[in-house]
Amino acid sequence: MKLVLLACLVALATAAPRPDKDAVILADQRQIGPDGSFNFNYETSNGIAEDRAGNPGVEGQINMQGTYSFTHPDGTVTVVNFVSDENGYRLI
Repeated sequence: MKLVLLACLVALATAAPRPDKDAVILADQRQIGPDGSFNFNYETSNGIAEDRAGNPGVEGQINMQGTYSFTHPDGTVTVVNFVSDENGYRLI
């Protein structure tokens, strides 16, 4: 689970067009349930956004589903939809 989360964060960090020191957070919402479920979403002024939800799985893992997007320097937007559960990390 930690490896999947780390891989997602690394993918998002390396896919970002470039650090933008003037970028600001436009939205940031987070909720954590007592059973370990969670959901969060954020959006920045430089075109990065993520929406993710998770809940406990039957094998002790956290099942997650979400989407993240970012804008390339040429203005092209990439959107990645994924699911991560007892069957691994998959793009959908």
